[in-house]
Amino acid sequence: MNAWYLICFLSALAILIAFTNQYVLKMQTTIAITTGSVVISLLLILAVKMLGDHTALFITQVVAGIDFNQLLLKGMLGFLLFAGALEIDLTALRKQRWEITILVLFSTIVSTLIVGYLSFYVFSWLGFPVPLIYCLLFGALISPTDPIAVLAIIKQMSAPQGISIQVEGESLFNDGVGLVIFTTIFAVAFYGTEPNFMDVAELFLVDAIGGIVFGLVIAVIGHFVIINCKDINIRLLVTLTIPSAGFAAANIWEISGALAMVTSGILLGNITRQKAIKRRGPDGTRYVKDFWHATDSFLNALLFLIIGMLIVTMPFSWEVIGLGMVMVPVVLLARFISVGSPYLVFKRFRQYDEHSVKILTWGGLRGGLALAMAAAIPSDQIMIDHFDLHDLIVIVTYVVVIFSIIVQGLTISPLIRKSIAAAQQKNEA
Repeated sequence: MNAWYLICFLSALAILIAFTNQYVLKMQTTIAITTGSVVISLLLILAVKMLGDHTALFITQVVAGIDFNQLLLKGMLGFLLFAGALEIDLTALRKQRWEITILVLFSTIVSTLIVGYLSFYVFSWLGFPVPLIYCLLFGALISPTDPIAVLAIIKQMSAPQGISIQVEGESLFNDGVGLVIFTTIFAVAFYGTEPNFMDVAELFLVDAIGGIVFGLVIAVIGHFVIINCKDINIRLLVTLTIPSAGFAAANIWEISGALAMVTSGILLGNITRQKAIKRRGPDGTRYVKDFWHATDSFLNALLFLIIGMLIVTMPFSWEVIGLGMVMVPVVLLARFISVGSPYLVFKRFRQYDEHSVKILTWGGLRGGLALAMAAAIPSDQIMIDHFDLHDLIVIVTYVVVIFSIIVQGLTISPLIRKSIAAAQQKNEA
């Protein structure tokens, strides 16, 4: 069985889990898929232990045929970010542009530093002497949030728009910023690039600003074609071309494809959609919105099942799993400090929901992007004690990601209810 067949079967399995979840578990779909992938992973690991080396070798060879780094970072990521950006309300985003900008830039960088330095001491204390540069690399990959599941919960429960747009806007943009930070530290760690501030700043600015400018360019081109095209199928194909060819071009030119997709998605989802509605009515754009909503759900479901398969090939040990559990509160603490400190300033200029920091902290879920960046770390190059650095970081990241999606995702609802109640009391007063 080759990698393509595996992806086809996993796609069918993702749909089956989503369908069954409607009648059995009744969880939010992403949480149900993630839980299912963990259960399947554990069953496969158990099967490998029981059925012997031949089964282990077969599973390893099949999964090894999937280049996870290429599949997500160079492929699926463009579609996921573009689909999420299409749903962003530009008017609401403008109202909180300064808050989101600070959360995206300041909070992501501060979280990277806090996680990096704390993990350096925690790893050493627990007998894993990981050099600081690789701890900072871990901080860069685990700091960007990917709250796909919690966004769905927020929308289902009709959470106040203020907190909803903060979670949406920050999560979409800090994916791009997080990738730029990760790429910068990665270059220092593995390519021998001297950590010169000016060079690092130039790399960061070219990557980030280049991605945003490119996103504006392809959005303008896409807007012109969509508005002037009479064939609805071609209009849909244009939206498919942007996260495929556009994302590929950004990667080839070594600018941030993630920020390009977010920028173009927001513009097309607001300016282009509004103009199309005026020309053709709401039915003229509804099919595009429905298509991308379904595509987003499907790709996320597939993503977490592929992650489950990837973990089967990892050399698990209770030591590393325990290390991952220790890192969960470290990551949450870094998130709380990096999000909470800007709010001390924000509150001097505007009133906010009293539960904003709690929701942003506990609702800042980590997802497939973190695992894709972890998987991009070269294997069989650096040994930490008797563990490969690649395997160590991937397993620790996996534990943090699974905890955030399943535990945090399932327990965020009470905080959102409190936020809704506070907003209702404020309106009544």
